[in-house]
Amino acid sequence: MEKKNINNVKMGKDVKIFDFVNLYGCEIGDGTKVGTFVEIQKGATIGKNCKISSHSFICEGVHIDDNCFIGHNVTFINDKFPRATNPDGSMQTEADWKLEETFIKKGVSVGSSSTILCGITIGENSIIGAGAVVTKDVPPNSIVAGVPAKIIKKL
Repeated sequence: MEKKNINNVKMGKDVKIFDFVNLYGCEIGDGTKVGTFVEIQKGATIGKNCKISSHSFICEGVHIDDNCFIGHNVTFINDKFPRATNPDGSMQTEADWKLEETFIKKGVSVGSSSTILCGITIGENSIIGAGAVVTKDVPPNSIVAGVPAKIIKKL
């Protein structure tokens, strides 16, 4: 299997990256497509045969399994208590906050303009409705929607 390494990005075979994408220190599996104006940060992993739609933000600590769909303008969060500065007024650095990982399991679809908070797992084959704010784990084979997201149907 041929792997490319650009900006410390590990890319599998037949990955398609559209224009104006910011990738660094991440991993993208075979056959995945990444749309325009997407950012994927260091330490994020994207599985095989995924579709990442335009304007989405996949931050450090997000792990997306194979065969997932990420809609347009989806935002992932990796810090439960984000701050610009420390109590003493100094700017925060990487040492001043705790990375909270998020796991998107195989076959998940995330609707456009959803926000996925950190420290959660979205179970296999689940569907996240457009505009949802996911604040807690989603069981496998569930459809969730709303703010905050709630289960509306089991598949």
